[in-house]
Amino acid sequence: MNYRFQNLLGAPYRGGNAVVTQNTNLISPVGNRISVTDLVKSQTISLPFQASSNIRRIAASPDGVFLLTVDDNNRCLFINIPRRVVLHRITIKHTVNAVKFSPNGNYIAVAAGKLLQIWRSPGYRREVFGFELVRTFADCNDKILTIDWDNESKYLIVGSKDLTGRLLFVDKVKGGYKKPFLFLGHRDSVLGCFFGVDKKSNKVDKAYTIARDGFIFSWGYSGNVGNHDIGDEGLDDEEPKSPGTPERDGEIVEGYVKKRKDFDGKESCFGEGEGYLSGGKWELLRKDCFMQAPAKLTACDYHRGLDLVVVGFSNGVFGLYQMPDFVCMHLLSISREKLTTAEFNDLGNWLTFGCAKLGQLLVWEWRSESYILKQQGHYFDVNTLAYSPDSQLLATGADDNKVKVWTVSSGFCFVTFTEHTNAVTALHFMANNNCLLSASLDGTVRAWDLLRYRNFRTFTTPSSRQFVSLAADQSGEVICAGTLDSFEIFVWSMKTARLLDVLSAHEGPVHGLMFSPTNAILASSSWDKTVRLWDVFEGKGAVETFPHTHDVLTITYRPDGKQLACSTLDGQIHFWDPIDGMLMCTIEGRRDIAGGRLMTDRRSAANSSSGKCFTTLCYSADGSYILAGGNSKYICMYDVADQVLLRRFQITHNLSLDGVLDFLNSKNMTEAGPLNLIDDDNSDTEEGIDKQTRGNMGYNLPGSMPNNGRPIIRTTSLKIAPTGRSFSAATTEGVLVFSIDDSFIFDPTDLDIDVTPEAIDAALDEDQPSRALILSLRLNEDTLIKRCIFCVSPVDVPAVVSSIPYRYLQRLIEALTDLLERCPHLEFVLGWCQELCKLHGNSIQQNSRNLQPVLRSLQKAITRIHQDLADTCASNEYMLRYLCSVRDKR
Repeated sequence: MNYRFQNLLGAPYRGGNAVVTQNTNLISPVGNRISVTDLVKSQTISLPFQASSNIRRIAASPDGVFLLTVDDNNRCLFINIPRRVVLHRITIKHTVNAVKFSPNGNYIAVAAGKLLQIWRSPGYRREVFGFELVRTFADCNDKILTIDWDNESKYLIVGSKDLTGRLLFVDKVKGGYKKPFLFLGHRDSVLGCFFGVDKKSNKVDKAYTIARDGFIFSWGYSGNVGNHDIGDEGLDDEEPKSPGTPERDGEIVEGYVKKRKDFDGKESCFGEGEGYLSGGKWELLRKDCFMQAPAKLTACDYHRGLDLVVVGFSNGVFGLYQMPDFVCMHLLSISREKLTTAEFNDLGNWLTFGCAKLGQLLVWEWRSESYILKQQGHYFDVNTLAYSPDSQLLATGADDNKVKVWTVSSGFCFVTFTEHTNAVTALHFMANNNCLLSASLDGTVRAWDLLRYRNFRTFTTPSSRQFVSLAADQSGEVICAGTLDSFEIFVWSMKTARLLDVLSAHEGPVHGLMFSPTNAILASSSWDKTVRLWDVFEGKGAVETFPHTHDVLTITYRPDGKQLACSTLDGQIHFWDPIDGMLMCTIEGRRDIAGGRLMTDRRSAANSSSGKCFTTLCYSADGSYILAGGNSKYICMYDVADQVLLRRFQITHNLSLDGVLDFLNSKNMTEAGPLNLIDDDNSDTEEGIDKQTRGNMGYNLPGSMPNNGRPIIRTTSLKIAPTGRSFSAATTEGVLVFSIDDSFIFDPTDLDIDVTPEAIDAALDEDQPSRALILSLRLNEDTLIKRCIFCVSPVDVPAVVSSIPYRYLQRLIEALTDLLERCPHLEFVLGWCQELCKLHGNSIQQNSRNLQPVLRSLQKAITRIHQDLADTCASNEYMLRYLCSVRDKR
């Protein structure tokens, strides 16, 4: 039962900035979670903790160990990335628009509204309060939008919404406060400020400021002029203090600025201080324009080593420019929506782009003009899921008319089918693992070839219908789909795509459809309060009807076909015997599924009657428990035999979604309604992310549309992997994958006082591998089991396998499966698997229901290894052929 969150699929990116650490690790926020993508291994994982709301900004330390995240509630998490733990939490009082670690990793600069705060970075240890506020700069007249450090962590350059850039000295100076130098002249908000360095001295010698209107100003720094005494030639007298300058005990709080007239009549500024930029002169070298009007500049980054600037615009165009000569190297369009992040990696050869509205994340190598990573999530919520029979693939269908297929182990989408013209409502994998079926509201059922990535067959009806459910029999010869509008079930032949039959007896939308796993009986559920069984091949029509007192929302068969579960609108789960037609038991789930309170609810969560029902059900691989989800933040797990709630999984703690809180704060309620749903001056779409309706567009409208752009938390589909080791939930947050593979639990079998690691070592020393293996299986310690397996010589494997009692077979198969996925000794482990199937074949067949999950895990591992070896051998074969042909030509 120890399922834990493992990964988040279906949504690679949803907003905020992305960062690249250690040159190959891409870190991006996804809602209130953090996703880490290894660009070399092509693998993505989601960190196991959550922020309180959607993450706004992230920053990584220079060594890539620490990560600071800031969410919409200005709550910060300080994270150790390798250990995947949160070390510290802190709340900033103002809205944070930018955050950045210093190059030496000692400080963190945080743009909190108009203030720039310098915090001392915490270390590796857990401390009572690791953050220490070092300095606060209050020079800007409006929100700070960008921050950049110099190489020595002494200076900061910040860009603000008040159309200026400012040069700030971090350390305190003698004589009080050092007034910042202003980079003036822009006509729009400054979104990018960057230091440029001299490659020989590694000192700052230039700066760039980039404004939202598409102009970039290049500034040059002319050496250290030195400290001039007052009265030197060319210097005006000391500028008098302004009348409002405060004094404390004779100390001037605001410093003064000396002016000098250049030969061309321009004015330059000299700031007093001890920094290496204290005595030089800044001047504007050139102004350049990116020429993308009327589009606005929305993202930019600068690479000091290569002197390159990358910019992204609101029309989806990005440009790469060589500075300081402003030479355009690339100007391409990658989207029609605005780019919300643009980043260089450490070497500067990869560019990362993100588009929040489309959920798009790209990594592009600009030298070879090729994609390193190209991922895009569903634009709207996922409606349906389907696992492949070997559990390696996961298909998703959504309201954006797309079908995506993901590799579960890597978390990557490798193919997207876009032929549907309306929402995809149901998916089904065929038994051969290479064919996927999808049903849609556009009136078609399509079959997809996962080897050639094409739509090879389309099933239609004489008149247009909207399909909301889908099923295929075990042989794969018959395809059935239930409709939303005509209340019929259509039956086609898979080989010919010809319509065979139309089953019509329901009086409401047919939302549930499933074939029995053991025979050709089709079960259907409808909003007309009935579940019907059909003999499709005999053509007898409905052979049995199970009546209910409320609308039936979904239906599912137990894997052995001897039980049928259905959910009704009153929050109950009914279990039927499909053979005898008897009601076996009922689970009352209204209290368990009750979720949080919506912003617009007039009643408390406890008194509200809406949404207290299960809209999706799924049996475990062995049929002993059932998962249920609905319009709630909870997924419930029930024991079928005892009808008890085993566990509740909370989908998310994200306060940016509606329905998470059980109790609303009364101070947020006004006469005009909830405070969070009232538009104000700060919610203009050009500064924030455009409000997009990520709700269900096609059907099931009541209670599913977001409140003023706030999505409502819910679960639309649940599927358990055929291996039984994980399950996936299609939710508002994306597709959440829960797994038990990474859990460390001491769960012994037949434990005795003599079953100890020392006894196992003694048995191995006495050359008794069979006894040692049985002891390790009883102790159920993974490392000991694998050690005992490897201590058996290949010739002794049949004898040792024959001595293993049946009750330990499941644990032994699990260990062999794990070894197949991780160790290089394939022939040895496959020999174990072969002998196991030979000697215990009868026991496995007689108890297939209990062993089915682990056998499917074994099948998954063997299939994956076979594919990898086939690819390697094919590559080697072509290479040998090429070498032989070259030799013959010579």
